[in-house]
Amino acid sequence: MEIIPVIDLMGGLAVHAVRGRRENYRPLNSPLCLSAEPRAVLEGLLGLHAFKTVYLADLDALMGKPRQTAMVSGLMRAFPDVCFWIDAGLPEPGWAGPGGRGKGVVGSESLGGDLSALPDRRTTPFILSLDFRDGGLLGPSALLDRPDLWPERVIVMSLARVGSGAGPDRARLGAFIRNHPGHRWVAAGGVRDARDLAELETLGVSQVLMASALHSGTVDGAVLGRFA
Repeated sequence: MEIIPVIDLMGGLAVHAVRGRRENYRPLNSPLCLSAEPRAVLEGLLGLHAFKTVYLADLDALMGKPRQTAMVSGLMRAFPDVCFWIDAGLPEPGWAGPGGRGKGVVGSESLGGDLSALPDRRTTPFILSLDFRDGGLLGPSALLDRPDLWPERVIVMSLARVGSGAGPDRARLGAFIRNHPGHRWVAAGGVRDARDLAELETLGVSQVLMASALHSGTVDGAVLGRFA
């Protein structure tokens, strides 16, 4: 099971995400780095563990503001050995970044109510994020009934649990894994410690997105080494 650190980008800085309420996010304060400058944050994360993949969430783009394209491209050039998952809304030309090394994430919330806005997985490779909050899917509910439109890799994003320390949504993850075994499932939101990671691995989760537990130290280098 691969652990993937998340860096949430807003207004040129890395921010601390809590429960998906982006209007309340503040610049990241972490013992892993001296500032909230994204390059410093990424260097701090890579000092903790040799992560192969990093998730970049361009919150400006997700909130309808101009994309932070220059920043994302700069990070990709500065760290050529890292594969980046880029969550910045619907696909645009060049969304894979320098050298085509980025993998685009399409969140269900970015679709609004329009299922037809979902890219065709046969012609536009992407990772799907099923974004849940307050018990329901953000975006077109019909998406849940069309697994034929899903790519191989699907994120179950529990936004209300992000940064909350509430633990992952095992029930929802388990249901998706049982009902759709042909996909690779990614857990996001609420992971606290090694016990949570072990339970997710047993459940059949392929990858885990994580931020708060890394910066708080509840998941440290020793724990990461166990799941590498």
